[in-house]
Formats: sequence, C-alpha cells, structure tokens
Amino acid sequence: MKQFLKYTLATMVGLFLMSFVGIFFFLGVVGVLLSSGEAVTTLKPNSVYQLDLNGALVERSEDNPFEMFAGQYGGTTTIGLDDILSNIRKAKDDPNVVAIRLNCGGLGASYASLKEIRDALIDFKTSGKLLVAYADQYTQGLYYLASVADTVLLNPIGAVAFHGLAANTMFYKTMLDKLGIEMQIVKVGTFKSAVEPGILTEMSDANRKQMTVFVNSTWNDVLAEISASRNMSVDKLNACADAAMEFREATDALERGLVDSLVYESEVNDWLENRIGAEPSIVKHTAMTTVLPVAEKYNKTKVAVIYAVGNIDMSETEGIVSKKLVETIHEVTENDQVKAVVFRINSGGGSAYGSEQIWHALSQLKEKKPLVVSMGDMAASGGYYIACLANRIVAQPTTLTGSIGVFGQIPNAEELTEKIGLNFDMVKTNKHSEGISVVRPLSSEQRELLQLSVNRTYELFVKRCAEGRGMTADEIKAIAEGRVWTGTDALEIGLVDQLGGLADAVNVAAEVAGLDSYAVAEYPEKEDFMTRLMNEMSGGMQARILRSALGDQYSLFKAVNERQSLSGVYALMPFRVELR
Repeated sequence: MKQFLKYTLATMVGLFLMSFVGIFFFLGVVGVLLSSGEAVTTLKPNSVYQLDLNGALVERSEDNPFEMFAGQYGGTTTIGLDDILSNIRKAKDDPNVVAIRLNCGGLGASYASLKEIRDALIDFKTSGKLLVAYADQYTQGLYYLASVADTVLLNPIGAVAFHGLAANTMFYKTMLDKLGIEMQIVKVGTFKSAVEPGILTEMSDANRKQMTVFVNSTWNDVLAEISASRNMSVDKLNACADAAMEFREATDALERGLVDSLVYESEVNDWLENRIGAEPSIVKHTAMTTVLPVAEKYNKTKVAVIYAVGNIDMSETEGIVSKKLVETIHEVTENDQVKAVVFRINSGGGSAYGSEQIWHALSQLKEKKPLVVSMGDMAASGGYYIACLANRIVAQPTTLTGSIGVFGQIPNAEELTEKIGLNFDMVKTNKHSEGISVVRPLSSEQRELLQLSVNRTYELFVKRCAEGRGMTADEIKAIAEGRVWTGTDALEIGLVDQLGGLADAVNVAAEVAGLDSYAVAEYPEKEDFMTRLMNEMSGGMQARILRSALGDQYSLFKAVNERQSLSGVYALMPFRVELR
C-alpha cells in the first residue's frame, strides 16, 4: 500500500512522456553519439569566455543521455558548477583570454553556489582582465553574481529583479486529509520542521522564527557583498528592494546605480571591441570546457575531493546512495597517493541509518588522512551528521546547515483503504508480529517504542556532533533542537570553522597535510556517456525524462514522491524551502 501513491503519479506522467518522446529517442541517441567526440578547443588571441547562465546549476556536470530532450521539448538543461569554476581559472591563466562576458539569463541556483562563482570571478579580476555582465532581465540571484563585474550592462527595455528574500514552504496536509492519509509523527527537536508539511497548513511559531533569522542573515550577506562591489550603501540597496525594481524601467536601475549602461544584446560585442581594442573571439562555455588548462607538472601527490550531493538513501537512482558512497570513501582511504581529503557536501540529509554508515566510513578515513568538509548550498540534518567529524569545516556564508534533529514518520492510510474498498485481516504468533502497518494507526505502545528509537538516534546524533566539534552534549543540544543556521551564524556558534568555498577547503586540506605541491583528484569518477546511458536504460530513464520535461517543477514532484514513501527514522531538512 505504501508504494501506491509513490508510483501512481509517476507512472501516469511517465507513460505520457514516454509516448511523446519515444519516437525521437533512437534518432536522438544516434545523433548524440555521432557528435560526442568533441575536439580540443584552441584559444585565439583576444578570446572572450562567454558564460551563458541558463538552466539549473548542479555540483558536477555529467553526460546526460536525455539532455537532448530538455532544449527541444521545453525542459531544463543543466550546467555544472565544477565546469564553471574550472573555466574561470582557465580564463584567468590563459594569456589569449582578455575578458569574461556573463550572459545572465535564468539560472536556477542557490546563493551559496552563486558565491562560489562570484569568488572565482573576483579571483579572475586580479589578473587585470575585463569582466562584463549583460542581461535582458536580471534575476535577483544573477544580479548578485553580476554585481561583481567591472561593468554591468542592461537591455534598454529590461529590468533588474531586486526585492529581498522570502522563504516559501509548501504544506500538503489538506491534500492528505482529502485522500484519507494521516501522517503519524514522532520527533526530537522543537525546530525540526521537516514533518510540518504533512501535519500543519502553515509554519509553526518555532519554524517561523528560525526561517526569519535564516532569510535575514542570508539577505544581509547578499547586501554586504553587492554594497562592496557596487559602492552603494546597504540602505540604498534596501530602498531599491522596497521599490520592487523588476517593475520599473531600465533607466530607473541606471539612475539608482544598479547598472552602468543600457545597451542591446547585439551591441555588446561592439562594446567589447571598443574596450579591448580588437574584435573579440567569443568562446562559449561548452567549447571552453574542452580547452586544455595551462600545463602543470604531473604530481602523484593528491588531494581528493569526494562529492556527496542529494538526499541520503531516498532514491535508488538519484542523490546519495550510502552503500556506493561508502565504497568510494574506502577506495580513497586505501589510495596511497591521496594525502588529504575534502568531503564536498550538498545535502539536506535523509536516512539516519545511511548517515551513520557514511559517518563510520569517514571516521576510518580520518584515522589515516586529514579530512576537511566543504559545504555547498546545504549540509543540514543528516548532511551535518556526515560533516561533523571533519578536522575542519568550511561553509559559505549563505550555506544552510545545522538542523540537528531526528523524526519518525509513518503514514496511516486506513481511511483511504476504506474509501477504495480494501479490507485487511491477519493472524499472528506474537504481540508485535505485524510490525508497523501503513493501513492502521499506531498503537500507543508502538508510538512509544518509535519515540524511544527516535530519542536514541537523536542522542547518537548529538554525541557524534559533540565529539566531532570538541563540545559537550549539552552545548550541542543548546544549538540543536532541529534548528537551521546560515554559515555565518554557524561560525559564531561553533558548527563550522571558517567561511569559504571549495577552493578554500582544498587549500586548508593541503595545509593540514603539510603539502607544498599536489594535484586535485575528484571522486567518484564521472561516468562517460555510454556508461550513463546503459545505467539510465536499466533504472533511471523515467527520472531523467521527467527531469528534462518538468524542468523547475521536477524538484517539487520528486519531493512529494519521496515524502509519500518515507517510513522510518530520518535526519532530514524541511520538505521544501525556496528563497525568492
């Protein structure tokens, strides 16, 4: 029964999409295979790296066999943060590159990831090369990124979205009530709001308090950086936000100092030519990824970066699969060339059991090598569980972290089964032989036992954090209770050690290991196109097609789908939090 809701919507949408795209699949795959052998790009003098910021930002780029459908059928393409950072470094180091042009379209990205790019662009500017940004319409996140440019250009009939931040959480209790499903909850943590969408119709007072602190802390960090880059006071920027700039004319953004000049897109290259004194040779992002970096001497000494991205053990095809990640950690542990490890986390948690398995593997690694954690957009709940033992933790100011709490969620679909005419009966040998069922409510004794299990997991969570951070259990509990913190606030209360990005974490790892010279190796290794295609054909096809077709709405569909299948004890972030 618990699988019923999980697959009904997915199957209906999946069958529809499969019938729609199936006739194009074979020809599409053949086309990709024929074009996949890209040649190395050679840069010409006066090259300008054009970074088109569209689609969805992901931690690592990948050969997605279904990416071909995204652009053709209205879906969302992806762009890898790793490729962007690598290309910016190439642009800085290669003497043929004279400038970077940011084309700011519609990129789905959190502020922590945007800061990774922003910091890389600040480093690029130390080369003395030109950085220019252009947009027809700036989203607020991409304006935050573009504000670091030497010159910010805007379409004469465009606008700059600048309105402040709001955290939006979707609640689905009313939907479950109509279906006849009750969410039975046990938890530890006043602020553990992951369970709220299934049992409330609005934020609890505790959740409202923590989210208010979170959005204000994030907004203050964003304002401070824009203020420094644009030489505008925070008060003036807040006045712009209160004026809802996206509804105002481009000339208003120019007069207020948000942008430097109004030009049409067709005029940008002419503007660049005037600035660099020669016709620019435009190199787009895909081509730039095939540019060979400035030659570096091969180094057998490695700093490994292990990526842990997505929810823990909540899908067999997406996110963090603890068994696979543990295998990767063991592989790195036994690799004698690896002298230090950066564990890159972008996760809101998930299975408490899976989190413990990952923690154990990392504890074995730490016995042999320095371990530094780099937090991306979030490393919260189970994501913090697997971070807390590191020698040092590096987070972005706007990283969402903490959420040290545990909950158990058991759906009761008794009313639904009655509505659709299903009846159940049983015989049993012992008092608890039937276990916990999703077609009848928990007994008082079962609820008590589940609460004991949740309490035990929470105490273990607190113990892990206390040992990892060199704090007492009471000190951890004082800042736990499931509460989320920004990286800035987490630094003040001792949950992280310093603010910075992935590059900073790599430098810290090398410093802790006493390395003067090293190369960076990433794990797990990326799959090539054919390997990924075979894997998708064997299990991930439906998810890939849905992702490409649903675009921005896929994360909502995925979250609802995952929540319907939750049954057990979890260390997980709130259901869905959006910053707008």
